[in-house]
Amino acid sequence: MSKRRRYWLMKSEPDAFSIDDLERVGTEPWNGVRNYQARNFMRDGMQVGDGVLFYHSNTKPPGIVGTATVASHAYPDETQFDPSSHYHDPKATREEPRWFLVDVAFERKLSRIITLDEIKSHADELGDEFALIRRGNRLSVFPVSAAHYKFLLSLE
Repeated sequence: MSKRRRYWLMKSEPDAFSIDDLERVGTEPWNGVRNYQARNFMRDGMQVGDGVLFYHSNTKPPGIVGTATVASHAYPDETQFDPSSHYHDPKATREEPRWFLVDVAFERKLSRIITLDEIKSHADELGDEFALIRRGNRLSVFPVSAAHYKFLLSLE
């Protein structure tokens, strides 16, 4: 029995890790997530083969710049154990890790950025449940419906 493919939007600041970086390395651990809800999406919701919209945040203009695939099951984020890491968590132990990640594999760069402003201009089609344009949403990882995934890529 195969599980239905799910879809996600994952944000990264391009000066920290960009779609070009992912294209260069091929597959990368999505480390440094320090929000419990985003962690839970990766740990409990993501499956190998799920689709990812790669979103550049905190840049001008922010937007969807490519697609990727979830390439591993969730496993502990090693940065939580490293005292020299910006993402170190002194409360995390190897016996009881607090933070998990998945590996993400490059699929493709979009021919153009689908900007946040453009996405917001389609709020009527996307509806209130689309987290990216919901007021107050700051999650770096969240689910996207199959319909939203297809619609957003159709804007390319």
